[in-house]
Amino acid sequence: MFKKKNNENITVLNENINYLKNCIDNLNKAIEKSRIYEFSEVVGNSKKMILKNFFSGVFKGVGIGVGFYIITAIVILLLNYIVKLNIPVIGKYITDIVEIVEFNRR
Repeated sequence: MFKKKNNENITVLNENINYLKNCIDNLNKAIEKSRIYEFSEVVGNSKKMILKNFFSGVFKGVGIGVGFYIITAIVILLLNYIVKLNIPVIGKYITDIVEIVEFNRR
């Protein structure tokens, strides 16, 4: 009877060990997906962090400038199209706006 309980205890212990191994594997996969190690390397190295933030700021600034230029060009093209439709009330105001923009562009 004692041997039977001992075998049951070993079986339960093995099941618990397997469960813990699976939990550790899942935790390890989650940590790898979150890339915490790479983040800690960047935070720990101030030169890397400064360079990364500098280039990030430069590219954001360039992106905002290019995006603003493209959107403004599209708006001006749309306004020119509306002027060509020759709508009486709206056309006069839009013509004035387009003329101001064209004058300031030169």
